Order: sequence, then C-alpha cells, then structure tokens
Amino acid sequence: METLHFVVQEHHARKLHYDFRLEIKGILKSWAIPKGPPLEPEIKRLAIQVDDHELSFLTYEGIIPEGEYGAGTITIWDSGTYTIEERSDSKIVFILDGKRLKGRYSLLKFKKEKEWLIFKNI
Repeated sequence: METLHFVVQEHHARKLHYDFRLEIKGILKSWAIPKGPPLEPEIKRLAIQVDDHELSFLTYEGIIPEGEYGAGTITIWDSGTYTIEERSDSKIVFILDGKRLKGRYSLLKFKKEKEWLIFKNI
C-alpha cells in the first residue's frame, strides 16, 4: 500500500471549521468539517467537499487577508500519513497515522453533491 499525507487545518474564517485534506494523485482532496474531525468511533460528522488544493497546503499556516475568499487564520491542527484501504466515487476508507488522529476512518458521500459523512471506524 502506498503511504500518503494528510493535514487538518483549524480555520478561523467567518465560522470556525476544520479543513481536512487527503493527498490523492498529486493533489489534496479537501473537505470542510464544521465541528472538527471525530476522535471517537461513536461520533459522525458532516464533511463538505471543497475545491482541491495544491500539495503545498500540507504545511500551510498563515492569515488570509480580509476581503479574500477564506479570510482568517489557518493553523495546522494535525498532520501525518495515511493509507487507503478502499476508494470509490462515494466511499473512501483509510487509516490515519497523525499526532491526534489515529486509526481507521471512512468518508461516505450523501446524495447531495458535496456532502459527505466522516467517522472513525470501530
């Protein structure tokens, strides 16, 4: 299995949310998680798919100026490596090895175009 990178950025924009990014095929597939990534298996969270980002965002921290899209402060909340166990257009199963996030997780796509559910598997 190929080892890839992920990052979770705490983003203080209009509303606090967490940007969850997985390295896939040379880019970062990205989701905004309003309540933060789940740490326990019982917790399921909404993850809204957003635009892909360049790999340089794996280490990005800084301030996006007022008036620009995503204005606010961005800090790295967690980062590490991961492996994909299963991937389709509507499901991604992966194992995270970060500082805070560890274990097997799933992203499942809802019927709505950009809405996914993220949870930690038991």
